[in-house]
Amino acid sequence: MIKYRLRCACSNEFEAWFQSSTACDAQVQGEQVACPRCGSHDVDKAIMAPNVAACGNRQDEPCPPPAATPKELRQLVRNIHRSLVKNAENVGTRFADEARKIHYQEAKARGIYGQASSEDARALVDEGIDILALPSLPEDAN
Repeated sequence: MIKYRLRCACSNEFEAWFQSSTACDAQVQGEQVACPRCGSHDVDKAIMAPNVAACGNRQDEPCPPPAATPKELRQLVRNIHRSLVKNAENVGTRFADEARKIHYQEAKARGIYGQASSEDARALVDEGIDILALPSLPEDAN
């Protein structure tokens, strides 16, 4: 896995993990990567500095406060959710079966989302199938 710093057309910067440099390039070119702030698919790699640990770094220093307000975080979750739903197929309760078919190349590779029981989700992870729970939106609780 490799982490890249990315920048959208609006100059928002964010980070994302990819399996390889080739996977990053393919997903960016295929418009499968979107800015979490504005939703833009016009994304490029940004300049990155290597992560080099300085001698004597203190591990017990307190973490800085979050850079985003709760309102900004809710909007970020909405944007991520909107982008995921827009760019993937809803397979409903067939999620676990479809994820396996894609993983074992019995179905075409594509983004999917749907419902899975916690047991099915654990079984997928145990099989080495990468899954991610979609964040629920604040308005979903109403």
